[in-house]
Amino acid sequence: MIGPASFPTPHLALRSADEAELTRARAFASVQAVAAEAMRVRLTTGWRDRDTRVAQLRAAHRDLVDWRCDLASRAPGRLGIGIPQEADRFRMTIDEHGANYDRIGYIGRLRANPVWDESTRTFRGGRSTPAHETMLEYGREATARFAADDDVLRNPVILPGGEVLPGNSLVRGQAAMRIANELIARIVRRQGHADNVETGGDPIYVVSASRAARARMFAEAVDLLAAGEPEDLETWQAARYLLYQAPITKKGSDAVTRTFLVAVGAVTLGRAPVLAQDVDLRCVVLGQDRATRMPTDVK
Repeated sequence: MIGPASFPTPHLALRSADEAELTRARAFASVQAVAAEAMRVRLTTGWRDRDTRVAQLRAAHRDLVDWRCDLASRAPGRLGIGIPQEADRFRMTIDEHGANYDRIGYIGRLRANPVWDESTRTFRGGRSTPAHETMLEYGREATARFAADDDVLRNPVILPGGEVLPGNSLVRGQAAMRIANELIARIVRRQGHADNVETGGDPIYVVSASRAARARMFAEAVDLLAAGEPEDLETWQAARYLLYQAPITKKGSDAVTRTFLVAVGAVTLGRAPVLAQDVDLRCVVLGQDRATRMPTDVK
């Protein structure tokens, strides 16, 4: 049976000094465990030939997207500081609404009780949090990977058959400022203003891969999981990396992918895997060679 231990709370969710908010963040592991266990039972009952498995896996993933959107519609609000949560964005696709741009490095709004500084367009002060420290760490990791004169680093993704696709990108410098301006324009179109949106402080952005590359990587991940032999950890690891390179929705892909991976892993590995708390960041920042195997993986 799948339990909350498979879902260590991401440090990125720990972005407050308010104990009630921290408790709420940690409680999400139990919600994910219930959904994953239900999905494990459902998959197990029809886990037959490869084609049936592929259809099952795709349907399970679609249903988890709906599950995450429903949770968002009933949530009291987002954790910490940020743009108000819009539940419909948990179902909106990247294909229809444009690439995802996720900032790493310095993000002042992830500190506890920061103050907006209009002159730098960042949040300053307050107290550090695990979320803030985690994003600083991954900003350093990304910076170390850039060539000296390059502002864009594209992660190559090697598929099981050896073909190489362009995965997500890491973007800094002037290219990042162009993304920041586009983000501001998007937010203004959605809500009429972009007050207190951090665009200063030398941002680095993680940019999702192209539509074609994401579709191919998702299909390859599902095929791997459907064809994997029992207790084949390496196949599950390879699929995990591909799934994180192939998000589908504007919001909620991390929770969907975590829940999906644990449910499917419990079927194919014969036990519920335990995810690294920063599994998402490892897969989009570190590169395939460093993010395929993780410390929590146990044979």
